[in-house]
Amino acid sequence: MNTISMPVQVDRNSPVPLYFQVAQRLEQMIESGDLPTGTRLENEIGLADQFGLSRPTMRRAIGYLVDRGLLIRKRGVGTEVGHAKVRRQVELTSLYDDLAKTRRSPRTQVISFTVGPAPGEIAAELGLAAGTDVYAFERLRYAETEPLALMRNYVPASLLRLSAADLEVQGLYNLFRGGGINLRIARQSIGARASAAAEARALGEGKGAPLLTMVRAAYDDQGRAVEYGNHIYRASRYSFDLTLTCW
Repeated sequence: MNTISMPVQVDRNSPVPLYFQVAQRLEQMIESGDLPTGTRLENEIGLADQFGLSRPTMRRAIGYLVDRGLLIRKRGVGTEVGHAKVRRQVELTSLYDDLAKTRRSPRTQVISFTVGPAPGEIAAELGLAAGTDVYAFERLRYAETEPLALMRNYVPASLLRLSAADLEVQGLYNLFRGGGINLRIARQSIGARASAAAEARALGEGKGAPLLTMVRAAYDDQGRAVEYGNHIYRASRYSFDLTLTCW
């Protein structure tokens, strides 16, 4: 069993429920690696005593993290730390950049790479004349050793020189920056659906597993559309974070 050495302090005067304060702190420890995947935790009584909380409060905090997939209850074994989710702010960054920034060791497998006339709907999304050549490529992105996302992208071939080899070792937005393309704004739509059989196999999930979807068109500082992407992510390993403000 693991005794959590880092203090989990709660503010009993805060309007934030005690269980949620504890759950947030444990989540931070899981995501930072202070509680690595596979770590077994003390039982709820021991944890409650350690944090100076009631057992129902501790049970609710553990239940919250189990529901989010960060902790796993195993019969006859106890509670273990699961895989930390990749949490991504909804802003104009790439998945490769976000993984590298959080030291999640991004790795890319290029599944397909072609150059040819853009399909009609893709040409329209990119503001191109029908039949204009685009790069079309599909990649499987890993976080460390785990498959995380399937990404299909289209890029105008006139913008820069791309190759499958480039995309194996660098993120697309890194290649844009290297080619002097300065991203400025994007139009993005986020959704969810069940996985098809082939998608589930590629991502290491069961058929019908929930997926997060993202469709994005990105533009540079000259107002040109520079990419159109259709990406899917494992909902069990990935989430989008949004910050909302009130005016």
